[in-house]
Amino acid sequence: MYPETTPQDAVMSDAEAAAEAARIIADAYRPAPETPTSYRDPSPVPAYGSTPPVAQPGTPPMSQRAVDASRLMLTAGLSTVPPGLIAIGVLIASRHADPTVIGMICAAPAAIAVPILAIARLIRSAGEAAPDTHHHHYTGPITQEHTTTHTRGIFARTHNDHRN
Repeated sequence: MYPETTPQDAVMSDAEAAAEAARIIADAYRPAPETPTSYRDPSPVPAYGSTPPVAQPGTPPMSQRAVDASRLMLTAGLSTVPPGLIAIGVLIASRHADPTVIGMICAAPAAIAVPILAIARLIRSAGEAAPDTHHHHYTGPITQEHTTTHTRGIFARTHNDHRN
């Protein structure tokens, strides 16, 4: 690509080489031209305005509870990858990677779980549809109070509903 020897007209004397080196070094340390590459508006940003919020790229805007649930689903889904890879490795190593066997292995949990979940949902909905009936018979003056208490969360938040 480059010739082995340089032509005679490209050879510089020591004085010329020193002058060229000084020029190259001076060019390297010379400040860049004042060409703006960006502009920052110094005016203050209004505290409020008529522009609606705009969804940013990334995770879509949703409640913290929805974010936590979606991250939980993603991590739970990823946790199934290593056992699946191990099962594939075992099937390939044992030379039993038959599509019928793989289909039966994959379909068996769903075939067992779907009827069980359907029956559990049916029983739960039947229990909620027919609440217990209580009959109380009193003689004399009676004061009856109904109290419903719901406590939820790590830091307990109690809601009391008192009816007289």
